[in-house]
Amino acid sequence: MGGLAARRRRNTWIVLGTASTLFVAAAAVVLAVAKPWTPEFRHGGLTVPPPPTTVRAYPQVVPAPQTQAAPTPAGIVAALAPVVGNPDLGSFAGEVTDAATGTVLWSGDSGHPMIPASTAKVLTAAAALLAVPPDHRLGTRVVVGSAPNEAVLVGGGDPTLTAEPDGKGYYTHAPRLSDLVAQIRAAGRNIDTVVVDNSAYAGPTLAPGWDPADIGEGSIAPMDPVMLDGGRLKPLIEYSPRTETPALDTGRRLATELGLDPGRVRAGKAAPGATQLAAVESATLRDRLQDMMIHSDDVLAEAIGREIAMVGGVEASFDGAVSALQSALGRAGLEQTGLRLKDTSGLSTENLIPPRLLDRVLAIAAKPHTAAVSPGGVTTDSDRVGAAFAPLLDTLPVAGGTGSLTDRYTVKNRQGAGWVRAKTGTLSVSSALAGYVLDTDGRVLTFALMSNDRPPEVSRPALDAIAGALRNCGCS
Repeated sequence: MGGLAARRRRNTWIVLGTASTLFVAAAAVVLAVAKPWTPEFRHGGLTVPPPPTTVRAYPQVVPAPQTQAAPTPAGIVAALAPVVGNPDLGSFAGEVTDAATGTVLWSGDSGHPMIPASTAKVLTAAAALLAVPPDHRLGTRVVVGSAPNEAVLVGGGDPTLTAEPDGKGYYTHAPRLSDLVAQIRAAGRNIDTVVVDNSAYAGPTLAPGWDPADIGEGSIAPMDPVMLDGGRLKPLIEYSPRTETPALDTGRRLATELGLDPGRVRAGKAAPGATQLAAVESATLRDRLQDMMIHSDDVLAEAIGREIAMVGGVEASFDGAVSALQSALGRAGLEQTGLRLKDTSGLSTENLIPPRLLDRVLAIAAKPHTAAVSPGGVTTDSDRVGAAFAPLLDTLPVAGGTGSLTDRYTVKNRQGAGWVRAKTGTLSVSSALAGYVLDTDGRVLTFALMSNDRPPEVSRPALDAIAGALRNCGCS
């Protein structure tokens, strides 16, 4: 979500000074008059009620019923008529589909390529689910250097390594630098120099259409194959300013933790077949996809794009990641007319995606799948792709509740709170929303809504109103 001023979460502490003093004084008075043999003396004048009756919870998370009346195009058009003409949408395109049948119910120029912002991550997640095993992990290694007393930190594409003292970094189940340190020490080698090997990645570290100012504003870091907490200078703050040298900074922190001079850290390359001194692994792809989508993490999206490329034997660069992503979607039979990508995070202003493609991915993910085999016992392509895409639905933020939708649907468009689940996209020139919602008839509707040429503070409420109208729709 680059291009905007960094936003930081602040905890507000309320100090109850005078009130606390008065309360203590009042309690002292009660204790002064209470008799030592009375219950009031033991409890400071308070009574203790009996425990409440035990209540047992019965969670009822079930699939949306498919017996409800199907929504009609006319019903959707009527529901959206008051909101899709809002001039705050600027240049607008979108599509709505009935997930149960795959029927497109409404289309507003949905084949027109639009700047997607971070809704491009829907395609990154879909391609990763198709091409990479869900339990895949990325390794970070330290090997013996080619010169005496050297150790080489070899980046394997994982930006989630953390040096936090308690081992709990920004990302879920992140590997710990302290584990590398402990393993190196246990190896018993005398080391005075750390070399950092970035050769797992190729090409530029910044993509076309990126604004270098987004490094300082906390949206992105130059793409190196090893980082601490995504390159954040303040590791636990989402939009912390990032370092411009993430891999070398990781090497310097490793040297410091080993008690070495961080000035003796330099870039280099590990020798083929070098003896391994230490290794850690990232969280699984499934966990990293969750972090990427919920928090719209650009660094993680670019790393996962390169992971798709590496698994497919393609160069781990911006071009290689885009090529691998498009190849995976193409093998799934997705029509890509109008698609143009310069990165896999959506941060580039040169990206273009037609809403039709995003909605199609979400509709495939949301379509009910009874059996994953045809009557002849052979898994069909549509079942295979649908089963692969289905986990994507669980990664989407919840309106008014989680991730990048936490602060939306809380004041305006509250009818969508808790019902709309969608990937957000925000740049200074683009806002988008792609996800799904259960309408009042109990049918799942998928949607992709994209606005260009309006500032996000204007266009986002207008997009939220459209998704909210779909929630309120009894469109059968």
